[in-house]
Amino acid sequence: MSTTSPIGVGVIGLGFMGATHIRAYAAAHAAGFNCPLIAVCDQAQDRLTGRVVTSGNIATGTSEHLFDPARVHATSNLDELLADPNVQLVSICTHTESHVDTAIRALSAGKHVLVEKPIAVAPDDVERLALAARAAASRGLLCMPAMCIRFWPGWNWLKERTADASLGRVKSAVFQRLGTPPAWSPQFYRDSERTGGALVDLHIHDTDFVYHLFGRPDAVTSAGTLDHVTTLYHYSAPHAPSHVVAEGAWDHTPGFSFRMRFIVVFERGTADYDLGRTPQLLLCRDGKQETIALEPGAGYDFQVREVMSAIREKRAARATIDEALQVARLLDAERRSLRQASRVTTP
Repeated sequence: MSTTSPIGVGVIGLGFMGATHIRAYAAAHAAGFNCPLIAVCDQAQDRLTGRVVTSGNIATGTSEHLFDPARVHATSNLDELLADPNVQLVSICTHTESHVDTAIRALSAGKHVLVEKPIAVAPDDVERLALAARAAASRGLLCMPAMCIRFWPGWNWLKERTADASLGRVKSAVFQRLGTPPAWSPQFYRDSERTGGALVDLHIHDTDFVYHLFGRPDAVTSAGTLDHVTTLYHYSAPHAPSHVVAEGAWDHTPGFSFRMRFIVVFERGTADYDLGRTPQLLLCRDGKQETIALEPGAGYDFQVREVMSAIREKRAARATIDEALQVARLLDAERRSLRQASRVTTP
C-alpha cells in the first residue's frame, strides 16, 4: 500500500456510472493508490445502503456490495458531502443537466473534480465549467472530464502509434459504438432534450477520440438521427487522414450485443480492435496477424488512476475541460449537419 497521504474520494450519484467509479477507486486503492472512499451522495435512499444493483452496456463488476455504510458516510445532502474535509476529490456521476452546476459547487468547496461525460448537451454550458475550471486551476484544483476511452487498453495503444508514426501515417480510421437503448434510468435516456440522444451521450466517445488523435476537423458531414448517427470528419492538413468515420447508435433491438471497435489503416499495417472478441486487438502487417497484448482492466480503472496521478504530481490531466468544450462544439456541428443534411464547417 502507498505510504503517501490519502486523497479521500466522494462519489455523487450512485447509478450505473457512480457504481462504476466506486469499483474503479477500490481497484486503484488495492493497487497502491491511496484513495479511500470517504463519502457518497444520492437522492435515492435505497442506494445509500451500499447494496447497489446496476448494469450497463459494458461489464464493470457484479458485486452488489459497493461500500460499507458503517465506514463510508452516505448522505442525500450534497452540501454535507462537500463540507467534509476528508474528501479531497469528487466524482460527479449524476444526470447530465446537473453536471456543470455540481462541478462548480465542488470546485468552490475546494475539491478536485472528475465529472462524467457528457459535461453538458449545450457547448455554452460546458464553457461555464471551463471558465470555472481555469479559475480553480490557479488555486491548485484539478477538474477532469471522464473521457474513459482515452485510457482504454488498446485505444491508448492507437494513440501512441498515431503519435510515434512507427507504422507510418494514418490513411483511414473507422470507429463503431453500437448498442441498445439504455436499460438504466430509462425515463432519463428516452428524453433527447436532456441527453442529446446517442449523438451526445454515446457517440461522444468517438468524437472525442477522433479529436484526441487528429485534432479539430475542418468540417463534418453527419447522416442519420440523434439515436443513430454516422459522421465523416473532413481534414485538409498535410498528412492528415483522408477517411475518418464514426458510427454511434443505441437504437438496436434488445438482445443485440454492444459493439465497440475500430479499424485503422496505417501506411504499414492495419489495426483491428473489437471489444467482443478475443484477442481484442490485432495488427495486420506483412501478410500476418499479430496479437497486441493489452493491460487488464477497463478505461474507467485507468481514468481514476490518471486523475489521482495528476493531483499527486500537480500537473494537468490527459483530458481537460477545455478539450471537452472543443468536443461539445464538434458534436453541435454534427447535430447541425444532421438537421441541415449538409456539410458543416466546425467552429
